[in-house]
Amino acid sequence: MTEDEKHHRPIRSFVMRAGRMTVGQSRALDELWPNYGVEYSPAALSLDALFGRHAPRSLEIGFGNGEHLAALAAAHPERDYFGIEVHRPGVGHLLMLAQTRDLRNLRVSDHDAVEVLRDQVPPASLDEVLVLFPDPWHKKRHHKRRLIQPPFLKTVQRVLAPGGRLQVVTDHQGYFEENIEPAVRGSKLSVIDYNRPGSANEGEFVGTNFERKYRREGRPFYAIAATKPV
Repeated sequence: MTEDEKHHRPIRSFVMRAGRMTVGQSRALDELWPNYGVEYSPAALSLDALFGRHAPRSLEIGFGNGEHLAALAAAHPERDYFGIEVHRPGVGHLLMLAQTRDLRNLRVSDHDAVEVLRDQVPPASLDEVLVLFPDPWHKKRHHKRRLIQPPFLKTVQRVLAPGGRLQVVTDHQGYFEENIEPAVRGSKLSVIDYNRPGSANEGEFVGTNFERKYRREGRPFYAIAATKPV
């Protein structure tokens, strides 16, 4: 990182919202973070050491309340899952789920995903990156805050293993057409046919909190997936 980059204030793709914290979520953050939490440090992690094994790995950015990520981890114990979310009540909720379901294949960060991927995730160490319903930043003057931009996709390409997969889903047509699709197609990732995967738990579709809400409202989804060339 250059000196200019160190002193330049980055444009964030999120804002820190206070949100109401339940007693259970607060307790989970205090008591369970040492078991599941990953503190930010500008140094590369050893993911094998973090999870205690070598296995296929997925990372979800902005997991919300964590129900979708917890369902994936429970349904696929042979894989490791790394979730990033800055909303502290959501982190607390996921930690509660992790303890209840004894999810030993799950780790959590509450830091800026861009910095975590840039500084902590080693090259070619992930098999999947999920970005499900990112903030669309509706106002035109805020479009620069949208996460899916060419610099972010360069970072994703770096951390994906050959053959690794990026999946992006949104309900916002403008975001998809203006940023997501052209940025992904313009990257060095190879676009593939996309089928929205269900996270199965005893055969029941889980999805994200936003996804369940939007399905009830009958909103259309816009999705794209791409892989890193082998």
